[in-house]
Amino acid sequence: MASPTDRTAALKEFDDTKTGVKGLVDSGITSLPAIFHQPNAHLSLPSATHLSVPIVDLSLPHPIVVDLIHSACRDWGIFQLINHGIPLSTIDNTISAVRSFNELPAAVRSQYYTRTPVGGLSYYSNLDLFLSARPCWRDTLKIDLAPVPPELNLIPEVCREALLTWDELVKEVAKEVMVMMCEGLGVGPGKLEEMTCLEGRTMVAHYYPPCPEPDRALGAVDHTDPGALTVLIQDQIGGLQVKSERDECWVDVKPIPGALVVFAGDFLQIISNDGYKSAQHRVMANSSNGPRVSIVLFYNPNPGRREESDLYGPMVELLSDKKTARYHNFNMVEFVSVFLKQPVGNKVILEHFKLH
Repeated sequence: MASPTDRTAALKEFDDTKTGVKGLVDSGITSLPAIFHQPNAHLSLPSATHLSVPIVDLSLPHPIVVDLIHSACRDWGIFQLINHGIPLSTIDNTISAVRSFNELPAAVRSQYYTRTPVGGLSYYSNLDLFLSARPCWRDTLKIDLAPVPPELNLIPEVCREALLTWDELVKEVAKEVMVMMCEGLGVGPGKLEEMTCLEGRTMVAHYYPPCPEPDRALGAVDHTDPGALTVLIQDQIGGLQVKSERDECWVDVKPIPGALVVFAGDFLQIISNDGYKSAQHRVMANSSNGPRVSIVLFYNPNPGRREESDLYGPMVELLSDKKTARYHNFNMVEFVSVFLKQPVGNKVILEHFKLH
């Protein structure tokens, strides 16, 4: 086993290439570098082929959609949204644009590589590279979209227009979904928007190159998303899985052409007082001949609300003598700090804020 010093040196050497795991693949490697080995990555729980995540058809009557979203968020924390009004061609174009950026020459791509956002933009392999036990087999382009807009000229030209258009289109769908999430909980339809959950927006575009030893790696470790709502699109390669706690197994989130994958996050679980659950999910390492691409939009409360009085916690409308608060109140400074100090992982935020 490598010493901590050797491991840190190996991580730094990898990061200093500024070309991510795509650079390793381009170099012609035939075995997985030791820093990416995930011990027993595929043995923690079995995968199930007889289960599937809920599908919500947005063209159905409004009360039916509300019930479907409510039950999906209560039981799974995830659903696939269809008939949402965004054309399949737009989704395909957005995915193609991200693929094109990641397939630029290494000398061009490396100019964007940084862990510290510049003008709202960063490009890196593994946000928690130096915190995690094992990094994952993927590279990421990250854009902080709001509340402070990014410097548009810094977004790579090859994907700039597609990603900015995507942000605008999905924001409208996310707003509609949040309204119905609120209705399902029995609170005012504008409650999440009042809590500024549309004001903090971040986009991450993930690129998962083919892995030389996919059984020894992961594309993303088991984790929950920290914010209120996550909206994801993926290509047709697959690899995304969600944990079914009831059945104690992993369930494939099978790609559906044109579907948006919607996740509830930790923030939503907290403010709903466990009425909704944040979905634990992971991504298997890519075993196909081509790269896998997914594009994720995170919707969070406005991180600029940093006053001590701007507290969040279980919504008072959901509390009673019979159902008391399960989490303590917090401000966004504390919330963001808890997330950034830990490697990406399983229920870290929920455990921190839970009342024991």
